[in-house]
Amino acid sequence: MDISERAETGEAELPTVAIGPVRVARATREEAISFLVEALRAGHRHLVAFANAHGLLMAMDDPAYAETLRNFLVLNDGIGAEIGARALYGQGFPDNLNGTDLIPALLAAAPPDTRVFLLGAKQDIVECAAAIFAGRYPHLVICGARDGYFSREDEEEIARDIADANTDILLVAMGNPLQEELIGRIFEQSAATLAFGVGALFDFTAGAAVRAPEALRASGMEWVYRLAREPRRLGRRYTTGVLRYLWKIACLTVRTRLFRARSV
Repeated sequence: MDISERAETGEAELPTVAIGPVRVARATREEAISFLVEALRAGHRHLVAFANAHGLLMAMDDPAYAETLRNFLVLNDGIGAEIGARALYGQGFPDNLNGTDLIPALLAAAPPDTRVFLLGAKQDIVECAAAIFAGRYPHLVICGARDGYFSREDEEEIARDIADANTDILLVAMGNPLQEELIGRIFEQSAATLAFGVGALFDFTAGAAVRAPEALRASGMEWVYRLAREPRRLGRRYTTGVLRYLWKIACLTVRTRLFRARSV
């Protein structure tokens, strides 16, 4: 369902701000959850992504990924999005809406008998996460769990499986940009109401990965903890990647201020 179709239904839209080519919703945690729960109840379909500095930088570098995200409701994740909003607009986001915290809150608030399908990670991990979700949220129906190791040729069959399961919430854990690109390809056929790219959520839930302390998560600085634990894998992303992101934000800020000055 595209934006014009949602407008015809009278569905409320969350306000957004542009950080480079990506429009990011500006909402409190409560507003975001309320919006998504109402979408479930009303059958308003949404693709949902979480934008951290790494994802925003990829969208700035890759027009195809930026185009993919145009079809998503994008929520802010971490200090990178906060820095971008403050630099460009002088105001940050009301809350840090990272998916690893928001998705459990949404599952807790979802209507009874909401059907949830998990897609991604290794089979033992996704099955463990599914079992934990089933125990933690007994009002939900975990209607499917499948690993993320498959070929492009398998996607049509997977989309049918998701549709046959009458899925309300599809959680895809493959990392970005793969998870958003996959959601974009299978969303219509899957018939899911909400589809989320959730990164390492299944690994965290199953205990295969360790989350940062609450204080770091609340401040949007979880990346510092992850870098300390996985310097080899994440070192480039969180060093040269961060510097490139900050440089691009600085350039966008200068262009924005020049444009505003000329418009006066």
